[in-house]
Amino acid sequence: MSLFDSLRPVPAVVPAPADIPAPADPAAGLSGDPAGTPAAGVPAVEVHDLTVAYRTQPVLWDVDLRLPEGRLIAIVGPNGAGKSTLLKALLGLVRPLTGWVQIFGEPYARRRSWVGYVPQRESVDWDFPTSALDVVTMGIYGRVGWLRRPSRHHRETALACLDKVGIADLADRQISQLSGGQQQRVFLARALAQDARLYLMDEPFAGVDATTERAILTLLQELRATGRTVVAVHHDLQTVAQYFDDVVLLNMRLVAAGPVSSTFTADNLQRTYGGRLTVLTQATEALLRERAPDREPAGRS
Repeated sequence: MSLFDSLRPVPAVVPAPADIPAPADPAAGLSGDPAGTPAAGVPAVEVHDLTVAYRTQPVLWDVDLRLPEGRLIAIVGPNGAGKSTLLKALLGLVRPLTGWVQIFGEPYARRRSWVGYVPQRESVDWDFPTSALDVVTMGIYGRVGWLRRPSRHHRETALACLDKVGIADLADRQISQLSGGQQQRVFLARALAQDARLYLMDEPFAGVDATTERAILTLLQELRATGRTVVAVHHDLQTVAQYFDDVVLLNMRLVAAGPVSSTFTADNLQRTYGGRLTVLTQATEALLRERAPDREPAGRS
């Protein structure tokens, strides 16, 4: 079994080698600019009439969606709502029954180098004997080529990405020896090494400690400050208004999408989650705290 196969979930979550996005300049890192510039007004993501089914079971149904550039966007909904499937559809990892997806006005195949991906940590086999630095360097393979050895320059870029997420001192540590939060930071660093314009993240905050959660949030805010777009599946309704600019409420069908201030409402949550009263009560309390007139929203920069 190859290193790549070990790190790829089943069904494939990390894209196959030809699908690994590559940075325009491996040395550029977070401050670089992916090749090309989208036309003014073109959304980062556009989905039209998207229906996806696994065998005969519909997972997403007739989804129409436009996500703006330069925003932190949460996708929320109950278990089985199709949130991860939506990310896979954006990446071309599942074939829709109907509809289409565009990334900055083009099919994903033409925008691979503009997209970075952070899968769910639980979907990866972390027992494969490789180091944190090697995993991050995989983010540059699309530029280096899968049959060529990364140069010292490429590895220095990967090390800089590990430093960006605060674990450069663990570069040579076997990934199986890392904590859950450290493993999540490794995958974030790998995405940074791709120097993408759009980042798709599947529950980046799930199962991490408070320190890692703050580090991830700071990183997302820095990405937004450089004009990047982050679309993240998020499970904690109480932090949506603190962490994100926009929200997509999904339950197989699109319930609502737009700025958190006007979209993340008790009514829309009720339509999304139905009778899950405990979840809704916690979310409503968080909304009231967030919108208290004498408080500034936390976590915004």
